Amino acid sequence: MNDWHHAPKHLVSEKGTYMITGATYLKKHLFKDPENLDFVQNALMQLSEKYLWNLQAWAIFSNHYHFIGESAEDPSNLPTFIGEFHYQTAKHINDVDKQINRKVWHQYWDTHLSFQKSYLSRLHYVINNPIKHGLVKIATHYPWCSASWFEKNASDGFKKLVSSFKIDKVNVIDDF
Repeated sequence: MNDWHHAPKHLVSEKGTYMITGATYLKKHLFKDPENLDFVQNALMQLSEKYLWNLQAWAIFSNHYHFIGESAEDPSNLPTFIGEFHYQTAKHINDVDKQINRKVWHQYWDTHLSFQKSYLSRLHYVINNPIKHGLVKIATHYPWCSASWFEKNASDGFKKLVSSFKIDKVNVIDDF
């Protein structure tokens, strides 16, 4: 019997650092307005605290998001965390747009970052993702990502280390 499925399996069982990418249904740009992006970012911050995920980088856009987080003691709560995040943000945007039961989120993908080079490359990738998408020329100018937070809080040595990692070959679902 084939073990084929339509969505990625979320077999998050090992404590560690993960990269999560989520996308809207049909890649629709539903969260275009600053107020909606603020809502998504605030929901991510609040729920990451609730579910004990330590966010290390994030980037939120009108039709997708990325974040890197260190799992709680029991990382198996990730599907519940993402489920509540998707529920709250979908309910919000459907209320704003006066839509009933519109499908907002398609799915999400998680990757366990078990190698330091992979972690540092993806950290650099997420922090600079607004540049990749042509939204800003300097990542710290995009308010819905962690670039400004990283710039203020990381040591100069760590910033230099992260920026030294190339991101052109990072394998991340990001064709939005």
